[in-house]
Amino acid sequence: MTTATLITTNDFCTWHQVEYTFIRSLREAGLVEITIIDQAEYIPETQLKKLEKMVRLHHDLDINIAGIEAIAHLLERLEYLQNEMRTLKNRLRLYEEG
Repeated sequence: MTTATLITTNDFCTWHQVEYTFIRSLREAGLVEITIIDQAEYIPETQLKKLEKMVRLHHDLDINIAGIEAIAHLLERLEYLQNEMRTLKNRLRLYEEG
């Protein structure tokens, strides 16, 4: 993985005005992935959208880590159910057309 697709945790925290402990708590809860290279911590670019959403939940709605964890679980479940429904609709369409 190249460092071009990584953002340092320090840069992210400075840009979004969050404490590093918030990022660490999210990592410990298994909500975000942090990459360590040469003892420096980086956030993969693929994690940015999810992490920024969690920062907004924390700042704008004053939701704690446990609440963010519950919301993330519900959103993952919702996405799974939407994908399953899409698959079932496609299968049903095959039977209706055939």
